[in-house]
Amino acid sequence: MGGAVGTGLFLGSAQVIQSAGPSIILGYAIVGLVAFLIMRQMGEMIVEEPVVGSFSYFAQKYWGRFPGFLSGWNYWVVYILVAMTELTAVAKYVHYWWPHIPAWISALFFFVLVTCLNLGNVKFYGESEFWLAIIKVAAVISMIVFGLYLLVTAGSDSIASFANLWQHGGFFPHGFSGLFYMLAFLMFAFGGIELIGMTAAEAENPEKSIPQAINQVIFRILIFYVASLAIIMSLIPWNQLDLGGLDKSPFVMIFSQLGIGWAAHLLNFIILTAALSVYNSGMYANSRMLYGLAVQGHAPKVFAQVSKQGVPKAAVIFSSILIFGCVLLNYFVPEEALSYLMYMAVAALVLNWAIISFTHLKFKRAMKLEGKAIKFPALFSPLSNYIVLIFIGMILYIMWTQGFEKSVILLPIWITFMFGLYKFLSWKKAL
Repeated sequence: MGGAVGTGLFLGSAQVIQSAGPSIILGYAIVGLVAFLIMRQMGEMIVEEPVVGSFSYFAQKYWGRFPGFLSGWNYWVVYILVAMTELTAVAKYVHYWWPHIPAWISALFFFVLVTCLNLGNVKFYGESEFWLAIIKVAAVISMIVFGLYLLVTAGSDSIASFANLWQHGGFFPHGFSGLFYMLAFLMFAFGGIELIGMTAAEAENPEKSIPQAINQVIFRILIFYVASLAIIMSLIPWNQLDLGGLDKSPFVMIFSQLGIGWAAHLLNFIILTAALSVYNSGMYANSRMLYGLAVQGHAPKVFAQVSKQGVPKAAVIFSSILIFGCVLLNYFVPEEALSYLMYMAVAALVLNWAIISFTHLKFKRAMKLEGKAIKFPALFSPLSNYIVLIFIGMILYIMWTQGFEKSVILLPIWITFMFGLYKFLSWKKAL
């Protein structure tokens, strides 16, 4: 969860609130449930075989070499885009305090900082991620408690009330379609929870720690996403929330509008650390996936080399060079950078989740043929797999109808390009 709770919740929810009103709470619950089903499907596989680059390893072993190749490189691209998105968001949070600092300068500073962190021993990543995650975990819980206190102690003349969730146009102020067409945007908020699959090979006791972590996800979704949004949507009516565009965090603006300036500044600091946490996790995931691809023979051998501390430095440096593109985006198109990156990331994430769920079906079939006892079975499989795949088809439909056709069209082009590259590398290897 440390690697997932970031821009999608703290900044991305601004657009959804304007389109869906209080029903955003139900939206996060729906997407969270689908994400949890995927987590359980993936968990069943990684508890059975805790390996580096787990997604591509399982896709290759149970589906074929090309699915393994595509899965690995697609996941790597997902996290390049996620890291770029979070870095762009960091610049927006800095802008809240110092509007005179150009976005690209903020992005460049934090780019150098996080790259250096990931070039050290995995312990540096683990420690930094632990503290960055603790800050936002403690902050979200504190905000819920403080918000509840404001609601309980609100006087008769106060606008803060739980009734804000169903008044002002109702729970669905723009009808169910207002929420339905925002589900693709909400999906971005959950990109990253599958990161746990990347950590399996470096976890001390994966058979115990992985199921524990995955099972806690559903409760964390309820607390971080559903409860926090229910509180902030109760404090101020959704249609009176002044976001001044979609580049401001509703979490910050609500406390600012309530006249609690210190809380707004504190929350801005917290969500800045949240974005850095996801960016930090993205850099970790990128380097490990690239390392895993090199080990499988799907990437140049240089990326399989590790330092004395066990860090795949070449993989970290190569990934960071591409993430540097975010600094350039913030220099040339600072206004559009965030929305471009979010929807490109959702398109890649859709493919990633589809591959995980489909690979799990193949894995189940193989386990059944071998007569193997499953240590951590997925929930309601194979029904849950079909639910996930139908949901993914629905997300693509939403993106297509909401003006993001380019992101959908890019998917078959991307798969075709990767197939051509796979065939070329296979031919070259055979020579």
